[in-house]
Amino acid sequence: MEHEVTEADTAVSLGSGDVPVLATPRLIAWMEAATVRAASAFTGSGQTTVGTAVRVRHLRATPVGGQVEVSAEPSASGTGGWLTFVVRAVDGSGELVATGEIDRTVVDRQRFLARMPGSADR
Repeated sequence: MEHEVTEADTAVSLGSGDVPVLATPRLIAWMEAATVRAASAFTGSGQTTVGTAVRVRHLRATPVGGQVEVSAEPSASGTGGWLTFVVRAVDGSGELVATGEIDRTVVDRQRFLARMPGSADR
C-alpha cells in the first residue's frame, strides 16, 4: 500500500509532536490497514480480525510530499486464530522508515459486536 504524506499526516496535525513530518500514529494506522488486508486470507464467512498488539520502530522521518510504501507479511509464528504480521515501511528513496510486528486475532464479527457495550443499539 503506497501513501503520500500530507499535512494531515504530520506529527503537528495529529498532536504527537511539533515537527511537520509523518506522525508515528499515522504510520501505525497505515501499517494496521495493511495487516487488515493481509488478514483477509485467514478469515472465513462472518469472521474479521481485530488488532491486539503493535510493536513498531519508527526509524526515519518522512516530510510532507514524501512517499511511503507499507507492507504486511504473515509470520510463521501465527497459531490458531492468532496472527502476527511483519510490517515494513519504505520511503520513495528505498530507505527503511519503520519495521515491526502487529498481532491480530480472528473473531466472529457478530459475537464480537454483541459483547460491546451498547450492542443492543446495533
